Order: sequence, then structure tokens, then C-alpha cells
Amino acid sequence: QVQLVESGGGLVQAGGSLRLSCVASGRTFSSSTMAWFRQAPGKEREFVAGNVAVISGATFRTYYSDSVKGRFTISRDNAKNTIYLQMNGLKPEDTAVYYCAASPLRRLGESSDFTSWGQGTQVTVSS
Repeated sequence: QVQLVESGGGLVQAGGSLRLSCVASGRTFSSSTMAWFRQAPGKEREFVAGNVAVISGATFRTYYSDSVKGRFTISRDNAKNTIYLQMNGLKPEDTAVYYCAASPLRRLGESSDFTSWGQGTQVTVSS
């Protein structure tokens, strides 16, 4: 099982930027589907962005929720076993705990397909 450790959260003003990082352990990172989810207080966890390994270490497809499309960018560095979430134009409604997750499937799938989860990192956007 992949172990995931997130970092990079914090407090930022509306319109600002943050970059989240998630370091993964394990030899299957390059072929794993990686994603970011978030959960705001009193709300259900929701999908934010995903990075699917179409061809291991070579080709990837990215997916975004409508609420972050055009503002957030997911990327990965296989040499560092790291997945990133660059968040620009942050809004107060982006405030949540952000989780990194890994799935052994080569498709985005459902949240239940993600078998490894990080501990989460808090992002707070002030107005």
C-alpha cells in the first residue's frame, strides 16, 4: 500500500496562491492514479483534481472539478514520487482540508477506488 504525506497548506488571502505537495512511498507511484480531494466543515468530501497514468511514466491525463478548473493545476514528478496541486486565485470557498489519494487503477473512477490517503493539510482562505 502506498503511504502519502501532504504538505503546503496554510492561511492565505483571497486571490492568493498555495502549492500543495504529496510525497508517496512505494514502487508503483508512476503507474498510480493520483488525486486531490477536499472536505470543508460540515460538507462531504469532494473531488478536486486527478492525474491518471495512461502509460506508466510517460503519458498522463488530468481532470478537474468545475469549481477549480482554470485556477488549480495538478502535476506529478515521478522521479520524486511527488504529486502537486498548484492553487491560484484562491477563494474563501476553497477553505477545506485537502487530501492526497492514490488508486491502483488506470482511470479516475470513484473515491472508493482510492485505497491510500494522506493525513490531510488545512487550507484557509480569508476574505
